[in-house]
Amino acid sequence: MKSNFLIISGISGAGKTKVLNILEDFGFVCIDNMPMDFIFKFIDLCKKDRKKYKNVALSVDIRSGKNISKISGILKKLKDEKIKNEIFFLDADDNTLLKRYSETRRKHPLGGLVKESVARERERLEIIRNLASRQINTTDMTIGQLKSILANLTGASLGGKRMFLTVMSFGFKYGIAQEADIVFDARFISNPNYVSSLKMKTGKDAAVVKYIEKQKQYKTFFNKISNLLKFLIPGYIKEGKSQLTVAVGCTGGRHRSVAAAEKLAKFFIKNKYKVTLYHRDISKAG
Repeated sequence: MKSNFLIISGISGAGKTKVLNILEDFGFVCIDNMPMDFIFKFIDLCKKDRKKYKNVALSVDIRSGKNISKISGILKKLKDEKIKNEIFFLDADDNTLLKRYSETRRKHPLGGLVKESVARERERLEIIRNLASRQINTTDMTIGQLKSILANLTGASLGGKRMFLTVMSFGFKYGIAQEADIVFDARFISNPNYVSSLKMKTGKDAAVVKYIEKQKQYKTFFNKISNLLKFLIPGYIKEGKSQLTVAVGCTGGRHRSVAAAEKLAKFFIKNKYKVTLYHRDISKAG
């Protein structure tokens, strides 16, 4: 990915926060609503450590008030320091902005009626719009489409390896995994807990894994869920999702779910995904 110093601006409700979130997933250092005077000092910091601040995105918008006029000075300083930069200006049509404000129930930064405030905001931000190298209209745009546009503009990769997976095991007796996007239930598999030699072991132990994998239905179960996830993940990425938590549960969260989660994690690591493995209830007894 090429080096970028981006200034993200635009009309409130047009998606600046979403853009920063996407850029953060791309590896950018992102700062929302930094005071304009601080930006001058921040540029000096970027110059001193170009490796750490290779890709930076700052949002500048109507919240800066009268200091908006300092944007020309900021661009001059970036030029003087030989730091390549671009301004991305986001907008959407009035009906879309009104709908978004209605859904979030947030007030406009300028207060008053949203439609009137947006009109005043457009007028005050015209100075930045005129300096912008890219204008992005997010009307009817999905997160996936926005992510694709930003990837093209910044040189970031949209490959499947940008999906960060968390694979976790848990015990249903301690409550379902609330943070999971997808949950699989492994309780239909014969439980090693009722085998005296395996009871005190976990799904990370070879003897437990051997006991579980001898069961024909477990092999079918694992093949089906791994192939399902392999099919689903590219679609999630296309729609803009960058993190996915997959949970496997059994009764106590010590044997069957642990073994399955361990195998799933290895499966996706082998397929070049970044994976975090977490066993929520493995240390709980009984």
